[in-house]
Amino acid sequence: MRLSTKSRFAVNAMIDIALREELGPVTLSDVASRQQISLSYLEQLFSKLRLHGIVTSVRGPGGGYALGREIDGITVADIMYAVEDAPPKAVQSDTSPLEDMTQDLWDAMNAKVLNFMQSVTLQSLVLDQLALGVTIEKKPLPNRGVFRMPVQQFIRPNVPNSVFALGRTLQAP
Repeated sequence: MRLSTKSRFAVNAMIDIALREELGPVTLSDVASRQQISLSYLEQLFSKLRLHGIVTSVRGPGGGYALGREIDGITVADIMYAVEDAPPKAVQSDTSPLEDMTQDLWDAMNAKVLNFMQSVTLQSLVLDQLALGVTIEKKPLPNRGVFRMPVQQFIRPNVPNSVFALGRTLQAP
């Protein structure tokens, strides 16, 4: 199992999405600005996450990304394998007999790390962040193409509204 910055960025972005998902789809530009990650890099990561069914995308105004599965069904291992393009397997290597003496050690360590990553869910990470006091800003919903009728304001309310009313006002003493 590879532990890389790619995996770390993906897990951070997924926590960000999960924290804000109930407000609607989350845009990658918002995630990029909050997490200080390049937008193009996030787009690459999320295309892999989408292919693995971890997130879904919503197109159009007000679109973005949402979780593709239940939050308690997504593990850190799922996220890491999606972005690293590596299925879970033990490390196999062609090594000399001297290096084979420690191969069992590395295999055991890899198995323990894998078990730990599979036991940590996205939900537990979100709950940890909420317990630390992370605040989620309420962002106004984007205008989705439905406009309210403008309120008509009358400039001169006591002006006659027809020729006949004008004539009556002119004839009045």
